[in-house]
Amino acid sequence: MTDYRGLLETLAKSQVEFIIVGGIAAAFHGSARSTNDVDVVYRRTPENMRRVASALEPIHPRLRGAPKEIPFLFDAKTIQRGLNFTLSTDLGDIDLLGQVTGGGSYDDLLSHSTVTEVLGISCRCVDIETLIALKRAAGRRKDFEAIAELELIRDRKPGAP
Repeated sequence: MTDYRGLLETLAKSQVEFIIVGGIAAAFHGSARSTNDVDVVYRRTPENMRRVASALEPIHPRLRGAPKEIPFLFDAKTIQRGLNFTLSTDLGDIDLLGQVTGGGSYDDLLSHSTVTEVLGISCRCVDIETLIALKRAAGRRKDFEAIAELELIRDRKPGAP
């Protein structure tokens, strides 16, 4: 079971620059769907990549689905050489995305996010319009199902057309 609050708190306490996307963002906007992981887009500056590595080190990040005997060092150099990481940790699963299909990088998404309280943690969350666009671009069946719900939520908000 993923400790969503614990993962977000781990990143926030280390001052990692990130934007919540995916299922947690959908839940923040009112979705009733469940998710098994935390999806975040992280800023790819050298300092922020160091913060990401330092924040996750105590909770033992490892490649999700990889055999345990395969050595894996998750540090700033690994992050710099990669882009998107699907990880398991002691607190549960997290997808660290340097870029997300249909939305780009942290800097591309920044103007489409707001600082808010998610599970009691002050952090950035992508807005509902951008979340719908991200899910549409991902093109998976589960995303199309989520889009229908998110569009209903969006259209029922006060001031919606």
